[in-house]
Amino acid sequence: MTALNRVPSLMARAGTASALTIAAVGGSIVAPGLAPDAQAATTATKALGIAASKKGSPYKWGATGPRRFDCSGLTLYSFKKAGKTLPRTAAQQYNKSRHISAKSRKAGDLVFFHSGSNVYHVGIYAGHGKIWHAPKTGDVVRLQKIWTKSVWYGRVG
Repeated sequence: MTALNRVPSLMARAGTASALTIAAVGGSIVAPGLAPDAQAATTATKALGIAASKKGSPYKWGATGPRRFDCSGLTLYSFKKAGKTLPRTAAQQYNKSRHISAKSRKAGDLVFFHSGSNVYHVGIYAGHGKIWHAPKTGDVVRLQKIWTKSVWYGRVG
């Protein structure tokens, strides 16, 4: 277990807010033993927390928040609030991200759903095979298990 993975459990035992909650409101995490490179994960962790905070927000095609989202609108909004700019569509976001393997994926990475070479959906990896995303018309932002193996992963740098 890395030092970064221990932070939420250390904080939970202390009776304080979780690391994602702190990240979502723009705070920082200070814990003994955290490596300086853990700072690089801050943007992705913040974006993940922001996406999670939008749980239950209605899907609307073309919407980029703050109350309604389509899939790439949620990722664009979440990363923008975390301090990184992404292009508008899922395909553009895929082209702009650093492509990584499934083995290298981490919470906060982007998950791109594709059919052949066509990227048609995006979400933010939450760990344990799940993503935060805005699924489709009539649905809401939610945490869901990845339902297909036709996915690619990208890291926002």
